[in-house]
Amino acid sequence: MQLFQLCLSSLSDGVLLCCRPALSRAMGNAESAVVQNRLVRFRPEERPDIESVFDRLHSAGAAGSSLGAGKSPAGETLMIDMLKATMGKMAPESMIKRVFEGMCSVDPGVKLPPCGGVSREQLIIFLADTLRGTAEERAPLVMAMAQGTKGTTTPDQIRGFLEDLIAAVVQTITHRGRLRGWVPDRMGDGAQGVRLLAEQLSSELKPSGQNTYDVACLEEWLLRVSGVAEFLELLVGEGLQVGLTSHPSPTLLPQCRDAPWSELHCLLDIPLLMFLTPQLPTGYRAPWRLLFSTHVHGESFTRLVGNCKSRGPTVLLVKDTKGHIFGGFASHSWEVKPQFQGDSRCFLFSVSPSMCVFTYTGYNQHYMYLNQGQQTMPNGLGMGGQHGYFGLWLDSDFGRGHSRARPRCTTYGSPQLSGDEDFTLDTVEVWGVGLPPQEQDQDENKKSVLDLDPEVKAILEMTGKTLHSQGLREPEEDEG
Repeated sequence: MQLFQLCLSSLSDGVLLCCRPALSRAMGNAESAVVQNRLVRFRPEERPDIESVFDRLHSAGAAGSSLGAGKSPAGETLMIDMLKATMGKMAPESMIKRVFEGMCSVDPGVKLPPCGGVSREQLIIFLADTLRGTAEERAPLVMAMAQGTKGTTTPDQIRGFLEDLIAAVVQTITHRGRLRGWVPDRMGDGAQGVRLLAEQLSSELKPSGQNTYDVACLEEWLLRVSGVAEFLELLVGEGLQVGLTSHPSPTLLPQCRDAPWSELHCLLDIPLLMFLTPQLPTGYRAPWRLLFSTHVHGESFTRLVGNCKSRGPTVLLVKDTKGHIFGGFASHSWEVKPQFQGDSRCFLFSVSPSMCVFTYTGYNQHYMYLNQGQQTMPNGLGMGGQHGYFGLWLDSDFGRGHSRARPRCTTYGSPQLSGDEDFTLDTVEVWGVGLPPQEQDQDENKKSVLDLDPEVKAILEMTGKTLHSQGLREPEEDEG
């Protein structure tokens, strides 16, 4: 019996010895309340994937190093070369370095390895905060990635961080094949678009004093400007290959349908699409369809009207000969008539030399105007302001226009958008957004009256009527 107990004891010691690394790792995670609090944000089936990211990154980095797998001098530490091995095709090296610095800045609540680098606990917290975190949790990470010092960061540091982040998102979208029908080689200057979008996002920051930003400033900014968090989420999720079925990566681009790319070199670029798409009303964001382009259809106001009339909501883009790019969103189909049309969802915007959106002021209802062939009324296309003083005007004598703000457009509060008040056209594009009217009608016909008029549904429910059609509907098709 004593011999049996001795053998059993030896066997138990051997099992414990073999399992000690795994047990130590589990105990280390358990000891960090911060890690455990972050992990609960993920579904039970997602947690193994989150906890395995460290090992995958470590294996990928070790396989690409001269040391070989399993011979890293820091087996429980993630080094920047390991991050580059996984993210190298989806982000510039400068952004990978920023991500690594963000990871290193995390306080996991347990002792960190003495050799530097990122611990398993730090990585898990970083993933939780970038993918499922609050503005309060993300703000210190942004501070670290912007390379701020002593708890503050400067406008130049923020712009540098944003330029790297936006460029990485564009690179990731392209590498992953998520362009959704857009062809960057036939589009505008993407590098300029990155710079302009970074300037627009950073302009929303309010300095704490002496033209610097502290963590509280960044937190308030992240609450108001959702795009920064969305860009971070896409970069981290796609770059580190984190597959969360309950929280798919944001869709930053609308679908492009049937554009004649062989003939077209459009004014849009990928960062501009990332900026404009969230400004559009829900339901009018996809697909985008090219209706008119001077590159494809020539310089003809009659053709512009014919291609855009009765085609649903549109985005108009104009480039003048001074290089200014600007435009407007029309919430209704363009119709030829001597009255103003549209509604308060219309807006004007500037692209270059700066990105900005100008929305309805409430001063008047001069949203959009289109007329042709009249002797008593102005002939042309306009948005905002009044006759002779439009925020954006294209004359029916194609090639000329004006943007007369003096000092602001009454309808949209926009300044002069063109280089000169009276400008000469270089390029005009019009994109239909959302389903074409005929497809929209077909989609509406599929809906129950209960969908089209929620008040009818509410009244029926209040009177105790049974909604028989609720159980008789055909299942909706998944658009994915």
